[in-house]
Amino acid sequence: MLMKSFQAKPLEVERKWFVVDAKGKTVGRLAAQVASILRGKHKPIFTPNVDTGDHVVIINSSQIQFTRNKFKTKIYYHHTGYPGGIKAISAEHLHAKKPTEVLSKAIKGMLPKCTLGKQMARKLRIYSGAEHCHQAQNPTPLSL
Repeated sequence: MLMKSFQAKPLEVERKWFVVDAKGKTVGRLAAQVASILRGKHKPIFTPNVDTGDHVVIINSSQIQFTRNKFKTKIYYHHTGYPGGIKAISAEHLHAKKPTEVLSKAIKGMLPKCTLGKQMARKLRIYSGAEHCHQAQNPTPLSL
């Protein structure tokens, strides 16, 4: 019996829209599940080298939670490119300045570090409130 491997073609992938309510959810657990949807791992046609994922809209990102005391102790680092230019900001301060950035960094960190990962990250939309502007796409609510 001859078995053939299936390779998804980028033009044949059907993309759905999902909306996720992040109210009261833990950052890491939510990020892992959303990253899996953005990659397309929930589909039977998943192919690692093709973007088979769906679009995800996250609302109420200002009401996410960390486990234990990570909200105060977790530090995000970045470098400016200049000598001695390392910058640090705690999760609490970053969440106060940009409520969507904490969740965005967590999800993008779980995607592949290549151009395919950047393409997957473009299908993510995060809003701090309960309103979003993607009603025309008829997103289906997703309970994670």
